[in-house]
Amino acid sequence: MSPKTIQPPPKPIRDPRSSLVNGVERTDEYAWMRLTEEQRNAKTPDAATRRVIDHLTEENAYAEQVLAPVAGLRNALYAEMKGRIKESDLSVPYRENGFWYRYRYDEGAEYPVHMRAPVLPNREEIPAEFTDFLDEQAMAAGHDYFDLADFEVAPGNNLMAYSVDTVGRRRYEIRFRDLATGKDLADVITQAGDGGAFADDRTFFYVRKDRTLRNARVFRHMVGTDPAMDVEVFHEKNRAFSCEVYRSRSDSYVIISTESTLSSEHRLLRTSDPFGEFEALFPRGRKHEMSIMHVGGGESGMPGKFYILTNWKARNFRLMECPENRTAKEFWTEVIPHRVDVLLEDVDIFREHLVVTERKAGLSHLRIVQLSTGSEHEVAFHDPAYVAFSGTNPEWDTTKFRYGYASLTTPTSIFEHDLRGGTDVLLKQQEVLGGFDAERYVSERIWATGQDGTRVPVSLVYRRDTPLRGRSPLLLYGYGAYGINVEPVFSSNRVSMLDRGFVFAIAHVRGGEELGRAWYENGRMEHKANTFSDFIACAEHLVKEGYADPKRLYCMGGSAGGLLVGTVLNMRPDLWDGAVAEVPFVDVVNTMLDADLPLTTGEYDEWGDPREPEAYRRILGYSPYDNIHDADYPAILSTTGFHDSQVQYWEPAKWVARLREHQQGKRPILLWTNMEAGHGGASGRFERLTEVARIYAFLLGRAFPQAGT
Repeated sequence: MSPKTIQPPPKPIRDPRSSLVNGVERTDEYAWMRLTEEQRNAKTPDAATRRVIDHLTEENAYAEQVLAPVAGLRNALYAEMKGRIKESDLSVPYRENGFWYRYRYDEGAEYPVHMRAPVLPNREEIPAEFTDFLDEQAMAAGHDYFDLADFEVAPGNNLMAYSVDTVGRRRYEIRFRDLATGKDLADVITQAGDGGAFADDRTFFYVRKDRTLRNARVFRHMVGTDPAMDVEVFHEKNRAFSCEVYRSRSDSYVIISTESTLSSEHRLLRTSDPFGEFEALFPRGRKHEMSIMHVGGGESGMPGKFYILTNWKARNFRLMECPENRTAKEFWTEVIPHRVDVLLEDVDIFREHLVVTERKAGLSHLRIVQLSTGSEHEVAFHDPAYVAFSGTNPEWDTTKFRYGYASLTTPTSIFEHDLRGGTDVLLKQQEVLGGFDAERYVSERIWATGQDGTRVPVSLVYRRDTPLRGRSPLLLYGYGAYGINVEPVFSSNRVSMLDRGFVFAIAHVRGGEELGRAWYENGRMEHKANTFSDFIACAEHLVKEGYADPKRLYCMGGSAGGLLVGTVLNMRPDLWDGAVAEVPFVDVVNTMLDADLPLTTGEYDEWGDPREPEAYRRILGYSPYDNIHDADYPAILSTTGFHDSQVQYWEPAKWVARLREHQQGKRPILLWTNMEAGHGGASGRFERLTEVARIYAFLLGRAFPQAGT
């Protein structure tokens, strides 16, 4: 990527604005880049909005200039990645409440069509004919962005609610469809969350967002009436909490779940009494997290029971049960005990069995327990790095369990497990066109040693014929926040990088939950520095062991992973030749000081509240935007969405501008803004490939300077 013919990058106006925080004056020369949501959506932009839009447009043009030498490579990458996708495809059908459901992709379509067929009486086979009931491709027509978040079918199977977002702001519109006629009703709910629950065929509960996009209020809507007349049934006033509403799998309750980073609460309403009051199942407790599952008493007339997945006196969680009519803790009975070395992640409840999803030594396990005898068996997996997860299992009275499996070399596969016999049937594996052969690739799992002596797992994949011994470029990916794991899953897009000689690695740093709850707790709040030092230790270990050419080492992360990238670039700019920061959370202090922004109030338990002096000093110590300094920074590509509701676009825009001020080397620092999307980028299955191709071409152009041809 020769800079000889490239015009200088945009030089945004420096317009310093000061504020006093904890007795310290803060100055932000790029605060003018921030626009309100109203300004972003205005049909006629004002002068301030035009200045920002012009700047972002100039940044996009500059990025295209710098990437022009790899334009041919971008086109080739896009064609390759699209060519691996089976364009006409069908999902695995699942059965729920008397119908089979599945979706299909038609050739050339960006979005799927959802279908269903009645379950044949007394027969298990899947009907040959399905009826379309929700055509996303048609619904997306005329929109630059489209997201169908969810659909819910009423108990009588003749009415459906569905939620869509056509901006990327994750503020949804809920509509209702008569499934007999295929026509939408007049009811339209706006400013909503992404789902809801039917109590019966006419009563629907849903969440509305507040001005910070927090799911704050639950309403009851009567289908066929004006949503302006909807009744508020719950208001979560604590701004650290967000709520959702759903129907229990037993169909007995509508449940309002409210959660913060470290606490949760559930309020229940019987579906048989839709105009009743929601009642808290257990009192809300500080640092008490739980999820609940209800099992009905059935035809016996006896009360049902609740299963509670809880961290009460159980750091790595345990499973308890209690009678439906006696839910206080003194009536709880332990079903699965707490274990120091095993994280209990999830439990699926069936009539005769429990399916337990656990995490041991960083890898997921599926354990099946027979309720009547206590006997158990485990599903066997053999890849060195993989993920297994519960699939779509809406029915309780079954002996079949759907689960998904993937590894760095194994495309996502859907299996059906016989809970009684312990056997598996492969229902579908992601088909990868273009001659993909898993045997050509090698997956490994190794361990690096962190700064404090902690062992950190790393997952790797590369082609068998890729030269190691320090001769190949390596891309290291990381996240490290919220207890979210970066799973070693297969990517057909990544094959384009592997086939061109890259090694790909995932650093499972602290802040995730791969090694249990302690792994998360030791990567948040006052322990946040561990996330960054772990990532650097993984990079150094990969170089030391010969997996990476030290002159061609790259890092990548998105959102909170972008915070990780921004911080390690400040700490060790010499370590990397290039970096990709997708929708990066890099302006941590300013964002966490602003309670009017989405997510801020709900994340004080993750990062700290910088209005408190100690937390302010701690966050200030690593916030990427605040710690930029004169250095020879690596080449950087930062991406964002103009309508991002989670990490506002101005964070990477400001970060890039300040980085350029302090760049002492000649490597480019680029910003690309998708002006029509939000946090997730482009929405179509092919359109999003243009964004992947841009990133891959940027990295390949750095690692292989002649790659543009």
